[in-house]
Amino acid sequence: MTLAAATNENLAEISNVLIYSAMAIYTLAFFAYIAEWLFGSRSKVGRTAAALTPKAATATTAPAVTVNKAGGTAVLERPKVVVRAAAGSRDVPDGPGAHGGDEKGDLYGRIAVSLTVLAFLLAFGGVLTRALSVERAPWGNMYEFNITFSTTAVGVYLLLLALKKNVRWIGLFLTTSVLLDLGLAVTVLYTESDQLVPALHSYWLYIHVSTAILCGAVFYVGAITTVMYLFKDSYESKLVNGGKPGSFATSVLERLPASSSLDKFAYRVNAAVFPLWTFTIIAGAIWAGDAWGRYWGWDPKETWSFITWVAYAGYLHARATAGWKGRKAAYLALAAFGCWLFNYYGVNIFVSGKHSYADVGLGALRSVGF
Repeated sequence: MTLAAATNENLAEISNVLIYSAMAIYTLAFFAYIAEWLFGSRSKVGRTAAALTPKAATATTAPAVTVNKAGGTAVLERPKVVVRAAAGSRDVPDGPGAHGGDEKGDLYGRIAVSLTVLAFLLAFGGVLTRALSVERAPWGNMYEFNITFSTTAVGVYLLLLALKKNVRWIGLFLTTSVLLDLGLAVTVLYTESDQLVPALHSYWLYIHVSTAILCGAVFYVGAITTVMYLFKDSYESKLVNGGKPGSFATSVLERLPASSSLDKFAYRVNAAVFPLWTFTIIAGAIWAGDAWGRYWGWDPKETWSFITWVAYAGYLHARATAGWKGRKAAYLALAAFGCWLFNYYGVNIFVSGKHSYADVGLGALRSVGF
């Protein structure tokens, strides 16, 4: 064995150690996020259920007034009035977050974020050393795509936190799915370090696949938000109609942002990344022209990439059209993300085409990501 080969093998082992270490830290973060939600469930800070009842919505008393008199202060308070700003919308304040205003819950939340940052750095190191071990971009098979995708999804979450967005509540759902994704990667999808087939030796690998990974990560954050929007919208509707949700649903959903905030956030992230997904498909077509002498051939991967594009385009159009906002558009968004998932897992595992470069089996999957 040459020195270079031995070095590459050592780097591959280091990559594996870093990925497993990241999984361990993600597990600790997962429990910290759970602790944040558990301690937050005890708090009454930020409760909005009373404000959504018909009684509160029809209150006519005067607003809270502060009166200074003889050096003292008298405060007259009333329940917060909630009115409909427009048809189908509610003037509902955002919840306080997973910690629910509880000091200890907030502490566990901050610990969870710190652990997530550490796990992200370890996973990023695992992806980087994997790339160094094969001396190429680490996106040549499903294992490499999975570890890069999960790392990018966490990076998007941490970036949103750094931008002061109210997304810490996503942490529990994100770490859960990341652990499942990495578990699938290291068990079912794992592939030894190897070189690419000739068709993939192109600078377009860096451009096309990297943008596909980033788009998938952002689409994933949007999908989580959309699911939570559907739950929160049902919760708010039940309260407005005089219903009484269960104690567990109340404890969880009242701490999330308002349904209108979730709907707006999901729409914005999907709309922001859609042009990049368009570029991803165009870049793939250009690469196909260089590799196979044709820009488009309705290969299964190309077909489902286009179906995904149409689905998200339909969602964005519906979301901008009166009458298709809210739940109807949310269902379209989830269907579009389902197309993206099938484009990766379903097409790679069950369908053969030019984007498959070896036998696909449950023991060793060797399909290129995008």
